[in-house]
Amino acid sequence: MARRKKRHGKGTFSDVELPVAKRYLRPVSRNRLLLAGGAVALLLLAWVAVEGWLGNPRLLSNGPLSSYHANLEDDCAACHTQNHEVSDQACSACHEKYGDDLGVFTFASHYLYRSNDFQRVVPSPDEVPCYACHVEHQGREAIITRVSDARCSNCHEISSFNRDHPQFEFATKALPDDDALAFSHTRHVNEVMKRGRLEDVEKACLSCHHPQDDGKGFAPIAFERHCDLCHLTTSQRTPPLPVLSAATGAAGVETLEAIQQRGGPATQWAFFLNPNEFRRLGDRVVKGPLYHRDPWVLENLRSLRRALYPEAGLADLLTTSPDVALGELHTLYREAIATLEQQIRGLRSRPEREVQEELERLGTMLEELERRLDDPYAPLDEARFLLALGPPSSSLSAAEVEQIESLVQTLSEPCRQCHQVENATIVRVRADQRTLRRAEFNHRAHIVQRRCPDCHSEIPVVDFLGSTEPAEAALDRAAIHNLPRIESCQQCHNPSVASNRCVTCHLFHPDQSRRSQLLLYIGDEPEN
Repeated sequence: MARRKKRHGKGTFSDVELPVAKRYLRPVSRNRLLLAGGAVALLLLAWVAVEGWLGNPRLLSNGPLSSYHANLEDDCAACHTQNHEVSDQACSACHEKYGDDLGVFTFASHYLYRSNDFQRVVPSPDEVPCYACHVEHQGREAIITRVSDARCSNCHEISSFNRDHPQFEFATKALPDDDALAFSHTRHVNEVMKRGRLEDVEKACLSCHHPQDDGKGFAPIAFERHCDLCHLTTSQRTPPLPVLSAATGAAGVETLEAIQQRGGPATQWAFFLNPNEFRRLGDRVVKGPLYHRDPWVLENLRSLRRALYPEAGLADLLTTSPDVALGELHTLYREAIATLEQQIRGLRSRPEREVQEELERLGTMLEELERRLDDPYAPLDEARFLLALGPPSSSLSAAEVEQIESLVQTLSEPCRQCHQVENATIVRVRADQRTLRRAEFNHRAHIVQRRCPDCHSEIPVVDFLGSTEPAEAALDRAAIHNLPRIESCQQCHNPSVASNRCVTCHLFHPDQSRRSQLLLYIGDEPEN
């Protein structure tokens, strides 16, 4: 059989003579393509090497940095280690004050947040690095401080504010407000509206609750600004009080003249008080008018307290009791410092040796208190201000103790119209109460949507408008929180109306305002 002619330049292979083109057996040379690819690869490697040498590896970057860190875009080593990790130390280099043992931006500081309870500063097994929440390389417009709820739910088992957020602590545990003050909202609102001829109950509220400059909160209540128009008027006087007599040894109060003769760094006020405010009735004395924090009344209370509890410690430097929350111990130190400064000013011009020795003692005490207060992270010792309570002094008989306690009640009768008196001491009233200790609340952002009585409705102020009788104490007393429950917040804070993200109300890093105090960064030199 004749062989078939080759067509189209094809050859054959195998026994069955399968056709195949010659170019399949000898493919076209790709050397040029390989050379071109190798040249491009070499150029890219050279580019990376040059950028690495210049410290500007943009080709390997995950994307542009946010505007917060844009100045670091050409310096990867400022944040990244050789293993391409970002350490918290790199963040602290810029964001923490040098030498700060307890950093504001650490997990330990998060545990301390708002409570100021140093027992909360413990190592955490759940600690995560800064970059886990603050993700970079998302572009110039990225807001890396905007942390998603998923970051919070890693530690806090709360999936949503509207589903499983716990009730406010003051509502679930029925935590009492500061009940050291006898106060009726319904009675005072009616009196304010009557005196001011007001028709809007909200204006009556704002006559005492003065918004701060930023509108977020309210200024603390002050007697001189809110109360003295009605309380402690010129007609207010003490009951007749027995005068202390060395002859009889019976309990009594010291007269103004006796205090002047006794002297002491805490009695300089006695030389400036008007003697005409005292009226002697035989062996008794009456003082009037009375003032808020009347120095004569407080000095006699202090003397009676010393008789009952000789080991008063630094409590003698305080006007009221040392009852404060752990996070407010700085209040006691500030009051003690103010008292010491006043005493030092009164004695500074006295040349007597014993006075100068007293000045030196007071100065040493003042320096110690100031040193403790200047360190924002130093644990403060409240025990130094506590009275040595328990049984009164063993040198007093039961009859003497009863006599002193009876005199305390009589002396403090005008005070007890509003205040409580325990252990011959006026119980401290917290003028500025922070109920939401772990959350932020902005009244300015809410007042355009709700009125005061809409949320603060636990005390039935509106129901008793125009009434001559106040609400019963079970409904209206200082120990009742007049705050809404979480259901009131959830009415608006949901995905369809207002933000309900964690960071809307909660902050992770405490006291961020301190970062703006640039003087904190000036003058700090590393120790050799």
